[in-house]
Order: sequence, then structure tokens, then C-alpha cells
Amino acid sequence: MARKRAEQLDALRLEVEQSRQALDSHPVTDQARGILMAAHGCTPDRAWEILRETSQRTDTQLRQVAAEITASAGPGAPPLPERLRTALRAAIDGRRGGPGPRAAG
Repeated sequence: MARKRAEQLDALRLEVEQSRQALDSHPVTDQARGILMAAHGCTPDRAWEILRETSQRTDTQLRQVAAEITASAGPGAPPLPERLRTALRAAIDGRRGGPGPRAAG
């Protein structure tokens, strides 16, 4: 009985942590979607798909892709890393294909 409760407690702790991470990443994800919508004239759903596809193509967490897009959007901001830029362009253009090569570093 005690072991089952400990397992349930561990599962609940994991769920709470995942929920916190999702809440923390919401603002940057929404900002990235807005940037994509403004830059490419797409719908919120299409912007979400572009983020998701870029994340999958680069094997990068979606919230990290969103953070990179957001950080690169301001005046004088550094450009997106090449592998993200290439995957983002492919997702925007609707090209099919798996993840591209990962950059070292």
C-alpha cells in the first residue's frame, strides 16, 4: 500500500512539473506564433504547425524553437541558427521530409 502511494505521489509530482513547464513556455510560444502569423500571414493553427514541424525537423524542444524565433525577431537581434532557419523555411513552405542534419555544438 505504501509503495503504491509513493508511486502515485511520484506520478503527481511529475505531472505538476510538466504542467509548470507548459505554463512557463506558453507566453514565448504565443509570441512566436504571433511573429509567424505577422511575418507569413498565416492562421494561429498554421503557425502552431510550423513551430511543431520545425521542432521535429531539428529535434529541438518546441519551447526552445519558440524562444529562438522570439529572440531573433527584434531589431539588431541575432539571426536564427542556420539549422533552425532551414527547418523553419521548409515548414513554412510545406516541404515534406525528416529532420535535417544536426549542427555540432
